[in-house]
Order: sequence, then structure tokens, then C-alpha cells
Amino acid sequence: MQETQVKPTMEEQADRRLFFQRQGIKESLSAQESWGRRGLHLPGRTSRRCSRMMGWRPWDARWHKHTDPLPHNASKGKPWHVLWSSSSFSAVLDFLKELKAVTYSLLKRLKERSLDSLLEAVESRGGMPGGCVLVARTELRLGGQAAPPHLLLGKLFRWPDLQHPAELKPLCECQSFGVADGPTVCCNPYHFSRLCGPESPPPPYSRLSPNDEQKPLDLSDSTLSYTETEATNSPNITPGDFSDASTSPDAVKRSHWCNVAYWEHRTRVGRLYTVYEQSVSIFYDLPQGNGFCLGQLNLENRSETVRRTRSKIGYGILLSKEPDGVWAYNRSEHPIFVNSPTLDIPNCRTLIVRKVMPGYSIKVFDYEKSCLLQHTADLDYTDGPYDPNSVRISFAKGWGPCYSRQFITSCPCWLEILLSNNR
Repeated sequence: MQETQVKPTMEEQADRRLFFQRQGIKESLSAQESWGRRGLHLPGRTSRRCSRMMGWRPWDARWHKHTDPLPHNASKGKPWHVLWSSSSFSAVLDFLKELKAVTYSLLKRLKERSLDSLLEAVESRGGMPGGCVLVARTELRLGGQAAPPHLLLGKLFRWPDLQHPAELKPLCECQSFGVADGPTVCCNPYHFSRLCGPESPPPPYSRLSPNDEQKPLDLSDSTLSYTETEATNSPNITPGDFSDASTSPDAVKRSHWCNVAYWEHRTRVGRLYTVYEQSVSIFYDLPQGNGFCLGQLNLENRSETVRRTRSKIGYGILLSKEPDGVWAYNRSEHPIFVNSPTLDIPNCRTLIVRKVMPGYSIKVFDYEKSCLLQHTADLDYTDGPYDPNSVRISFAKGWGPCYSRQFITSCPCWLEILLSNNR
């Protein structure tokens, strides 16, 4: 095995700094300036793919050499060596050595096609998620604990603080979806999302402020006609490379399960997007795939705030209809904010808006809870029009009791998910 010295570029140094920040290591370490991206190169096509997958991680010999603060002639019996060996940073180095060995043992099991799919998913950061990478459900050991393959690669390439496989949820398009204990498991880290944990409720807050001039959006007419502003500024749809799943011949034969409306402040932009498939991607710019492309919706006289927010949508969200409800997976690099009747506290005026970080997913609508609420909800606690089957999702900007924007109509870019009664 030979070590190849490679001088890192500015972009590679930026990637490196991001990794150090995620690991909680100070940026001032000299390792960031000295450690090459490609790491150790091994002979053979498969080994080269493994090296390319792992090369940008800090585990090659140069990283260890440049991060050791002890003099080269330091005696192992001296107090400073004892202190260094017992330090937390030394434990990080030991963990990285073990992580490298365990990961190589996993990647070497994969065929070239699986490695190519995995490499494509990692390099595109999920823009091209690739196919399933199935491996035997064998228990690897990392740090003295069991580390299933999907947990190991999820921790390595996406969430360094990931601790337990129960925190992960397979996407509906993955072969591991709905299979709890099969003989194989998909280890493609971009075929999984991380579950949102419970949040403490916000302080008491009234949905409506009598002194506020801005009225809440009337949902009763949102599915029937365009607003006056939209009728005046009809968007020009530019033909793109993305197919429209909602108008395919096969889709027309099936009943739809939701309609999606895109809003900029109080103006609805574009037509209602009807969803027939089990899942739909809603995005601004996606390297590969189909769905509702918000980047193709043009509107005259957009404000600078809206333009900046639209640029943050990126890969957007994946909305999926599943047996227990409707889930939203945040594929973008910025948080999304969600409000839903089934996320609210029953019989309470407090507005609950959940913040969903990149890479996380949340059940935005619970079927069982919705049925229960329709029989037990007290309408005296609702102000104005109330739609029990409507979900609102804002990109990058939050609203409600914790934000300066009190209403969803103050958010620059947001979605209205209008669910049908068909499950």
C-alpha cells in the first residue's frame, strides 16, 4: 500500500472544515491544512472506488502525523505522552482508525455496480440517490457496539452524531421500506431519512391577533379558483427536462390523494399540482428525477426576499403517502417549517410549527389522529375557516409564536398540501 501526497484545493479545505465542525473539533488544527483528500490509493478498480468513497475522510497516515502535538522524540514514558493518550482527541483518533477498518471491510463486499450507485449518491448529496445497495444484515462492531451497515454509512456520510438505527427511516422508494428484519438491508445513506424528535410546545399564542391588519388565508376557496393577484400575473411555464407525473396516462386512471399549491406570500403561483403517485418530489433544482419543479414557475416583479428564499429550496422535499399517514422528507440544505392539524395540540389555540432540519423527516399528517380529531375537536377553539385536511410547509422561513412572522402568508415561499379523503 503506497501513500500518495496530494495538495488539497480550496474547495477540499472547505469540505474538511465542515467535517471538523460536525465532529466538534476546533478549526485551528494544522491537519486541515495538510491532509490530502484522496487518501490512500489501493490497486484494482474496486479498491479505487473504495478509496474514492473514503478518501476525503480524515483517516490516512498524514492526518495522524500532522495532528499529533507531541514532539517526535517524545518518550512514551513521559507525563505528556500519558496525558495525550488519555485525552479525548486521542480517543477520536482511535475511533477513526477503527471506523476506517470497519468501513473498508463493508465496502469490499460490494460489487462495482453497487459501489457506483453509492458513489453517485454521496457525491451528489442525494440529488441522484441511485439504486438500493443491498448487503447482508450482518452486525458489524464499532466502538464495542453493534453497527448495522445502514447505520455505519449513515453515520459516516451524513450524520456523525447518529447513534441508533431506530433514528433512521427508509424512504418509501427503498427496498428496505416496510421490511423490519429481512435477510438484506439497503446501506445507501441517501435512501434513509432521520426522524424528528419530539419538541417542547411553544409559549401560549393566539392564532389571530385582532389588531393585526393582515388577515389569515381563507382556505375555503383555495382549491376552487386563483387569487386576483395570480389571475393578473399568470406565470409562464418554461418547458424543462422534468416529466410531470400528475398528467401521465397511467396516473389519470387512478384517483389522486392530494393537491399541492405553491404560494409566495399571499400570491399563489402556478396551477394546482395533482398527485397520483405514492410520492412526489417538490423542488427548485434537482439533477435527476421528476415531480413539481418550482424553478419553472415564473412571476413578474418578484421581491428580493422571495428570490433569495427560492434559491434555498434546492432539492426541496419528498412528500409520500404511507400506511400510517403522510410524510415529508427535507432534501434541501435549509430547514423547512410545518404546520398540520395533527401536529397541533387538540382543543388549544396554540399554533404548533415544527422545524425540520435537512436530512430529517416528519409525519405531517396522521390518519388515525385525524379521524379522532374530527369526532372530538371543539370548533370553539378554531378562529376563522378551518381545514382539517390541509398541511402548510414553508421553505427556510418559520412563522408562529417563535418568529416575527405570525402568519404563513408572511413567509416568502410556502406550500399548501390539500389532502383528499381517499387513502
